[in-house]
Amino acid sequence: MNVLFIGDIFGSLGRETVKKYLEEIINAYNVSFVIANGENAAHGRGITETMYNELLENGINVLTMGNHTFDNHDIFNFIDSAKFLLRPANMDKSVPGKGYDIFTINDIKIGVINLMGRTYMPPVNCPFRTFDEIYDLIKSITPIIVVDFHAEATSEKIAFGYYVDGKATAIIGTHTHVQTADNRILSNGTAYITDVGMTGPLNGVIGVEKDNVINRFINGLPSRFNQVENGDIQFSAVILNIDSQTGKAKEIRRIYITENA
Repeated sequence: MNVLFIGDIFGSLGRETVKKYLEEIINAYNVSFVIANGENAAHGRGITETMYNELLENGINVLTMGNHTFDNHDIFNFIDSAKFLLRPANMDKSVPGKGYDIFTINDIKIGVINLMGRTYMPPVNCPFRTFDEIYDLIKSITPIIVVDFHAEATSEKIAFGYYVDGKATAIIGTHTHVQTADNRILSNGTAYITDVGMTGPLNGVIGVEKDNVINRFINGLPSRFNQVENGDIQFSAVILNIDSQTGKAKEIRRIYITENA
C-alpha cells in the first residue's frame, strides 16, 4: 500500500496548495492513506476547527501537530472530539487530545504516532521512552506504525530513527520546513527522512515574510513575523510504499513541487 505524508501545511497558501494538488497526487501514486502535519495551518500558528474539517474534506486522513499545537485557542474547543487529530504524545498526560491512534483503511490497520523532540524545543517527556510505551500497546494490533517526529535537531532525529529501526514502519521528520535529501530505508526496514519539508509559501523564510526575518538577524531587535499570504508555492511530501503484512517499508520517495504565482 502507498501512504502519503505531507510536510507542515503553512497558512492560507498551504491550505490552498493542498486543495490544488492532493487529489492529483493521490490518483497519480495510488495513495491509500494520507497523513499531514497541520500545526501551522492557522496563519503559521496552530489550527482551527474550520481548517481541520477543510483539510479532511480535501482528502487528508490524519493531521499531526507539534510545538504550535495550542497556539490558536480554538483547538481547545474541539481537540478532545477530533478523531483524526494528533498532538505530540510525549506532552504531559494532563494535556487535552491524544498522541497516537490506530486507523483502518480498506481493512488494513495503520498506527500513527506524533512525537516531539527535546533539543531546542519546549519541555516534553522523553520521545524515545514514550515511543516504547506506545509500541508495547499497539504492536500486537498492527505492524504498520508511522511516526511524525517533530524536532529541531538533525542529530536527535537521526538517533531516534536508529532507535526505532525495525519497530516503526517510518519515521518522518517535521518542524524545520526544509525538505532534506536523506530519505532511505534503514537496515531493519524502517523508512526515514530527517525533514519532509513545508507545504505553502515558497518565497519567504520558512513561511514568513523574508524582510522581517532578515532585519531581525541584522539588528537583533524584536520584529513581527507575518506569514506570506500570496506568491509562489511549494508542495513537500513523501510517498511510503509499505508491505501491509510485515509493516516494513519498501520505498520512501520524496515529492517536491513548486509553482510560480
